[in-house]
Amino acid sequence: MDSSPRLTLETDLRRIDARAWDALAGDQPFLKHAFLCALHDTGCASPRSGWSPHYLALWRGDTLAAACPLYLKSHSRGEYVFDYAWADAFERHGLRYYPKLLCAVPFTPVTGPRLLAASDADRLRMAHAMAAFAEETGVSSLHVLFPAEADRLALESAGFLLRESVQFHWRNAGYADLDAFLAAMSHDKRKKIRQDRKKVAAAGLAFRWLRGAQIGPAELDFFYACYQGTYFNHGNPPYLSREFFARAFRADPDAFVLILACRGEQPVAAALNLAGGDALYGRYWGAAEYVPGLHFETCYLQSIAYCIAHGLARFEGGAQGEQKMARGLLPTPTWSAHWIADRRFAAAIEDFLERETAAVAGYLGELEAHTPFKRRAG
Repeated sequence: MDSSPRLTLETDLRRIDARAWDALAGDQPFLKHAFLCALHDTGCASPRSGWSPHYLALWRGDTLAAACPLYLKSHSRGEYVFDYAWADAFERHGLRYYPKLLCAVPFTPVTGPRLLAASDADRLRMAHAMAAFAEETGVSSLHVLFPAEADRLALESAGFLLRESVQFHWRNAGYADLDAFLAAMSHDKRKKIRQDRKKVAAAGLAFRWLRGAQIGPAELDFFYACYQGTYFNHGNPPYLSREFFARAFRADPDAFVLILACRGEQPVAAALNLAGGDALYGRYWGAAEYVPGLHFETCYLQSIAYCIAHGLARFEGGAQGEQKMARGLLPTPTWSAHWIADRRFAAAIEDFLERETAAVAGYLGELEAHTPFKRRAG
């Protein structure tokens, strides 16, 4: 049998065996074959919504050796790494920025594998293959969002430009319970959290944690109404449909961790997290009424308490938001990698990224100087 590597390009992920894909993707729920198919099949990430799937796959014989999720994009929405200024610069110089190629999980600012491979050699092979495909396609650029460390190193070796950003993550220091976590925080931060918790309790609210089979259609309906309301309150339609959540839940129910704030039996707010491996990922939230402190309690404190109770190593609180530091989430670098076809623009963007990286380093240093935790003596 010929075991020399060959590349294929699939516009339908179902043409790649789910078990083979998942074996490369690891334990993060967002990269699972069923999760991605749910995004496509429900139209949330489809050519009609400006996300045209182009899955690059590396084969040795009939064995899937590596793969990556690629999308031809006609816009930059739903990415959480902002390149609107780059698009504007292209347009002002009479050049077309869209379509562009994107390697990412749609609507998901979570660091994880992007060059799905079992070896560093195949990761590097996929990085070069992506760039070659971008050049053949004639797109302006190729962007890899939130790659894992091994992928970042391969992309840098392949000549991609790196861009640094910041998220806020909580890490479990072996806390016995939530009180032990709060005791590790500085006095002013601990006092503010307790004040907010008292406001939530005074509103008659208590919390329920539901996972997997404990979540029924009524709970998903309530969550979706809250999620939808959050988007409409900001003047935008939601990216994800109720059918998407139904399909993703059916495919992997144990990944779903729903936190409900309830007044008696009546739910008032909801935060939906996804669990995978040793992590909990905060993703979607909404509330039927405004209660001071409810957002932080539902999305962050309850998620941290869940991680402590279930021995999870970290909680990732989503994109941006330095206000999360006051709840014990600490600044964590994230990355993206960029290939630009036009050499003039590549040089200009490289210069911009060098200056931006220095600014991010300064920002990280400033944030780290304002830790919410007690400072150790000496």
